[in-house]
Amino acid sequence: QVQLVESGGGLVQTGDSLRLSCTASGRTFSRYLVAWFRQAPGKERDFVAGITSTARTTGYADSVKGRFTISRDDAKNTMYLQMNSLKPEDTAVYYCATGGMFRTRVSYTMKDYDYWGQGTQVTVSS
Repeated sequence: QVQLVESGGGLVQTGDSLRLSCTASGRTFSRYLVAWFRQAPGKERDFVAGITSTARTTGYADSVKGRFTISRDDAKNTMYLQMNSLKPEDTAVYYCATGGMFRTRVSYTMKDYDYWGQGTQVTVSS
């Protein structure tokens, strides 16, 4: 049974930083593509950032480039999303997900990810 557990969300002000964590169990974490998505109220779930396994290629949504950084610590089965210069439009529930094995490219679509965490709320006040 694969499980992903996010943590680190909260209420912050515009310009603040947060770091989200996602710890995985039930699969050999290091082999898999992993990513963060987010969903704001009344909107679809959107890709935020992803990182491949051994190639360590990253990909970001245009809206977060230069502000967010995705990383992974395979020894801890954990991935991170460092979010800087937060804006009110970053307010959403953030989900981590795992995708295919040994992918060399980041996928930006939900269908390529098969396991998801329960989500953590990030609220940025203006």
